Amino acid sequence: MKSKKFIAAEMVAGMALSASVGAYAASNIETIKAQLNHGLGFVVNGQAYTPKDAVGKSLDPIVYNNTTYLPVRALGEALNVPVTYDAAEQKVVIGAKNGTGNSGTPAGETASGLTAVTYTASQKSAAKAAFAAFEGFEAAYAPMQATAGDKFRSVGAGGDSVTYVFDKMKVAVAPRDDSFGYDLTPVTLSNGVKGNWYKPSDKDMLTFPVGDRFVTIWSDNGSLTKAQIQAVAVHVEKASF
Repeated sequence: MKSKKFIAAEMVAGMALSASVGAYAASNIETIKAQLNHGLGFVVNGQAYTPKDAVGKSLDPIVYNNTTYLPVRALGEALNVPVTYDAAEQKVVIGAKNGTGNSGTPAGETASGLTAVTYTASQKSAAKAAFAAFEGFEAAYAPMQATAGDKFRSVGAGGDSVTYVFDKMKVAVAPRDDSFGYDLTPVTLSNGVKGNWYKPSDKDMLTFPVGDRFVTIWSDNGSLTKAQIQAVAVHVEKASF
């Protein structure tokens, strides 16, 4: 299976990055006639995806000479691959600039600073047992990536949810949305899923749907930023335990 970084590299041809025209020499600018395709939809890693700019405005692909051009920065965020613009060299940089490997990140770590969570056989059994305690809720869901340096500790059932405990975060999977009744701040994750931030006490919590479940992620010790939690959120999925 191709990695997200490799997919992004393949798709870079024909993508557009927002930049000031004044950053380029006039001789490098050519006026063309193209069309915006308002009806073309996207799916990223199995989820519907709408490209958006920095302020959340939807972006439509451009069609020119039978080629579809996509906003590279928005797509990079959807695939968790950093995209920057080097004004001095007039280059779009996808991934790391230093050329270390494919992304410049340590082995096992993605460009977004996440690492894959490896569950032992006993941890998988514990997760399966936790979900099996609920009738109609037996299928296991789990976070498949965590922030670099975080460590998975335990998983168990309590109340009507199953909670994964890490050093830096907790991930609860439940059949209902526990954010009801609180002041909500809507957010759209990089995979297009819509969720909400809310604060029932002194901790910011992110809740969002995955399949027929609702997932809530928070950092008890406050060591994770909202951006890090949102990056982890897109990797909570049905597990093959």
